[in-house]
Amino acid sequence: MNTPNSAPPAPRADPRIRPVPAVTRAVAILRLLARARQPMNVKSISDELQLVPSTCLHILRALVAERLLSFEPASKRYKLGAGILALARGVIENDTFAQAAQPMLDEIARKWKVTAIGVEVLDLDHIIVTALANSQMPFRLHVDIGSRFPALISASGRLVGAFGGHSVETLRKTFDTLRWQKPLRFEDWLAEVELARQNGHTADIGNYIGGIAILAVPILDNYQRITHTIVTASIVDQLSSEDTAALTGELKEHAQRLSQQLFSLE
Repeated sequence: MNTPNSAPPAPRADPRIRPVPAVTRAVAILRLLARARQPMNVKSISDELQLVPSTCLHILRALVAERLLSFEPASKRYKLGAGILALARGVIENDTFAQAAQPMLDEIARKWKVTAIGVEVLDLDHIIVTALANSQMPFRLHVDIGSRFPALISASGRLVGAFGGHSVETLRKTFDTLRWQKPLRFEDWLAEVELARQNGHTADIGNYIGGIAILAVPILDNYQRITHTIVTASIVDQLSSEDTAALTGELKEHAQRLSQQLFSLE
C-alpha cells in the first residue's frame, strides 16, 4: 500500500536565505495583534513574544511609522493599522487562484446552499482562506478571507497529508498538536489520508466541528503537489448521499479546471 511518504517531496526552504531577526519579530508582532481581540501595550506584547521591551518598542514605532500599526496615546496600546488593508487588497487583487476560483465558489454556494471556500496551503503548519462564497441558508460557517487554520485539520488536512510529500513521522508530530471537537486516532486519520490520495477527495463529518460536514478536493501543481483546496461546509445530513456524490464530482471538475488554469504555463 502506498503511504503519504510516497507523494512528491515538499519543496525545501532555500538554505541561502538567512533569518533576519528584526523582520521575524515584526511579523510576529503583526500576527499577535491580528489575533488579539483588544489593542495591546508594549509590556503585553513583549511578554507574549518574549522580546526585550526596548527592542519591542523600536519595532512597534517603526510599524506605526509605516502605518501597519496604529497607536492609541490615551491607553498607550497598539493595534493593526489601515496600512494592512492596502497590503491585503493588493494580495487579493493579484491572487490568481482567488480570481479564478471565486465564480466557481459562487456557483457552488448558490446551487447547493453550502458555504464554499478557496484555501491556500502555506506550509505544514498553516492554510489560509483566500476566497469565500456564503450560502443563503441560516447556517453560516464563521470564516473570513484571511482566516488561518492548522494545515492538517479537517478535510483539507487530509489532503495536505496525502499530497504534501511529508513523511509519516512528520505528519504524526504535527497531528499530535491538533484540536478536534471529536478527536481521531492518528492511525485512523492516516487511513483516511490514504483514501483521499486514492480518491482525490475527502470529507470531515463532525470531527473538526460537531454537526458540520466538510468536503474538500485538492488543487495540484504539475508535480502533483498540493497548492490549494476547494472546500464546502454544510450541516450534517443537509445533503443526501446522492447529492453529496454529485457535489463531490462537481468539486473535482472545478479543481481540475483550476489546476489547468494555474499551472498550464509552467
